[in-house]
Amino acid sequence: MDFALALRGPVDDAVLSALHARAFASSAESVMPWSERLARHSLTWITATDPTGQLIGFVNVIGDGGQHAVLLDTVVDPAYQGQGLGRDLVAAAADAARDHGCEWLHVDFEASRARFYLDACGFRPTAAGLLRLT
Repeated sequence: MDFALALRGPVDDAVLSALHARAFASSAESVMPWSERLARHSLTWITATDPTGQLIGFVNVIGDGGQHAVLLDTVVDPAYQGQGLGRDLVAAAADAARDHGCEWLHVDFEASRARFYLDACGFRPTAAGLLRLT
C-alpha cells in the first residue's frame, strides 16, 4: 500500500469528520472542530494520506505534560483497513510521544479492537477504570 505519514499534518475539520463517519459507520452530518481541539489539547497527531493527498488515516496523542501520553481517535478509512496502516500510525504516534519525553503510552479500546492494539501494536493489557459522566 502506498501512503504517506505526516507528523502534525494539516487537518480539515470536514474531511476528518467524514473519515471518522466512514470508519465508524456514523452520521457525517456533524463536523467536529478538530483543528481547534488539536491545537489546544494535543501533544501531537499523525495523518496518513494516499498518493492523491486524500486523508486515509489519523491518530491523536494527548499528554499530561510529563511521562504519560494517551492515544486517541485512531482511524483508518475502511478501504485501507487490514493493510498495516493503523499499525504504522500507532507506531509513528509512539515514536512521537517518546520524542516528547513520554515514557508511557496509554490506550483504551473496545474488546473488538483488542487484537489490533495488543497483537499488532504491542500494547499489553492493564486494569483500568471508566466513569461515564453524562
